Amino acid sequence: MGFVTNLLTLPLAPVRATAALADQIRRQAEQEFYDPARIRHQLELIGNLRASGDLTEDEATAAEDVLIARLLDAEAQREGYVANDNYP
Repeated sequence: MGFVTNLLTLPLAPVRATAALADQIRRQAEQEFYDPARIRHQLELIGNLRASGDLTEDEATAAEDVLIARLLDAEAQREGYVANDNYP
């Protein structure tokens, strides 16, 4: 049974490989997106841009709100639950 199944599903091997690769890329992107060190670095950059006058107070606050929500989501994921469904 295993040999026949493998033989019949052999044409799907490229599709399964592509799906596995896409899943790996998605997991890596999520890992980087929710990396607390990256988020903190981006928050620091926003603070620097605000201090230099390159961002208005409203722009900086809006960007910080997004990053803080992402940081909270990252913390929630590490604890095993999702706090905010607005992010992938």
